[in-house]
Amino acid sequence: MQAIKRKWLIFSILGLILIGAGLSLAIDAGFYRMQNPEGLNWIYYGTFALIVFNSGVCFFGQGVIYKIKYDHIMEK
Repeated sequence: MQAIKRKWLIFSILGLILIGAGLSLAIDAGFYRMQNPEGLNWIYYGTFALIVFNSGVCFFGQGVIYKIKYDHIMEK
């Protein structure tokens, strides 16, 4: 039971951190594009930002699954 609670907390917190970081990186990639319109390096930066953001969504979703499992165990 404690292992599920620990996983829930770790996955949820890590997911929220990655979501925030991914959004910040995506915004920064947009600013980078505006400052340097000739270069295409912003594409790689923006793609990396979306990977980080989507990883955060996946981690947070897994945290929700662990939370539901934890709540189900506590009801019994």
